[in-house]
Amino acid sequence: MKQSLKNLSLGIQHVLAMYAGAVVVPLIVGSAIGLSGSQLTYLVAIDIFMCGIATFLQVWKNRFFGIGLPVVLGCTFTAVGPMIAIGNEYGVSAVYGAIIASGIIVILISTIFGKLVRFFPPVVTGSVVTTIGVTLIPVAMNNMAGGQGSPEFGSVENVALAFGVLFVIILLNRFFTGFIRAISILIGIILGTVVAGFMGMVNLQPVSDASWFNIGQPFYFGTPTFELAPILTMTIVAIVSMVESTGVYFALSDICNKKINEKDLARGYRSEGLAYLLGGIFNAFPYTAFSQNVGLVQMSGIKTNRVIYITSILLISLGLVPKIAALATVIPSSVLGGAMVAMFGMVVAYGIKMLSQVDFRLQENLLIVACSVGLGLGVTVVPDIFAGLPESLKILTNSGIVAGSISAIVLNILFNVIPFGKEISNQSEETLQRQAS
Repeated sequence: MKQSLKNLSLGIQHVLAMYAGAVVVPLIVGSAIGLSGSQLTYLVAIDIFMCGIATFLQVWKNRFFGIGLPVVLGCTFTAVGPMIAIGNEYGVSAVYGAIIASGIIVILISTIFGKLVRFFPPVVTGSVVTTIGVTLIPVAMNNMAGGQGSPEFGSVENVALAFGVLFVIILLNRFFTGFIRAISILIGIILGTVVAGFMGMVNLQPVSDASWFNIGQPFYFGTPTFELAPILTMTIVAIVSMVESTGVYFALSDICNKKINEKDLARGYRSEGLAYLLGGIFNAFPYTAFSQNVGLVQMSGIKTNRVIYITSILLISLGLVPKIAALATVIPSSVLGGAMVAMFGMVVAYGIKMLSQVDFRLQENLLIVACSVGLGLGVTVVPDIFAGLPESLKILTNSGIVAGSISAIVLNILFNVIPFGKEISNQSEETLQRQAS
């Protein structure tokens, strides 16, 4: 019984870690393409439900799909801009036709993509994970201030609440071990929300307005239509998500001391393809591995898949009962922001740990890390730098994570994979050895 309660608490912590990120995507997309209030409610509920399904498919390792690591899946932020553009130009039906088609394409190419492990050595995966963490920090800081657009943005109350939550998490990790330390994020969020309630910062109206039960309906927004341009766009988004997920897979593999091979990667990609396909059928979203939960696995030290199975069940349940799901929406942004700083910062720290395996005596490796992390952070800080590019190319440049990840992969190929790069690297290494001797 005690172990079950412990696993349940850890599962809730994972839900809370990804819930805000999972909910904001349907809210942004739904509002931008002009959905009604009832349609938006459906979109949020089915998104949470499908997050649970997608997570289950990824954790359940079998001969056909599933990476078998403690991965939590949520809707990919990379798809937000393309979905809005497709919805406004071609209609909602084309959005889901493109998602379905891209899901099928991912399933078909998963085996080939899984053979590309050699393109993701520690210099690439470490750079990608570091970039993921670094580019997420501004999200945490905005939430600490109360959330972008908030009239109280940067107020003393929001900042104090956020730092209070972060201070609680730090104290729990300093003075406790075992279970208390494992759920320090959850305790911090709960205490922060309680304090926020006394400060009059918690609004329970969304809970009152939500219905008690909701079930997904295939093709809720109508029969999907298949247009070439949207399909190509969402396929690029899917491939980019696969690149992002690869960094997450390798990070969790290292954390859990479970080596993964080409077949494991192929099963992981195939699970994401299935998640895309089901997301399109039930009019939800494309799904990818959520990096914030990697930080949570590292901080808690709990690496068992059992906790993630519980997380998937909780997400499915929340999607079926919107009134319960709405409880998580009352958590103030500043409370979440305080917890996010610790989680996202842990992702950065783990990326640096992965980079410790890299031979930095070679100038090439230094340049790969410098350019990829630099571009990733730069695009995040100055998102309009590529505003003049065609929409098809903006998919690759609008996200700091995407820009940094692609830079790391391309530079590694240039320096360490193609013959010319190998020759230069060998010469550099020989020079270093002569200097050392």
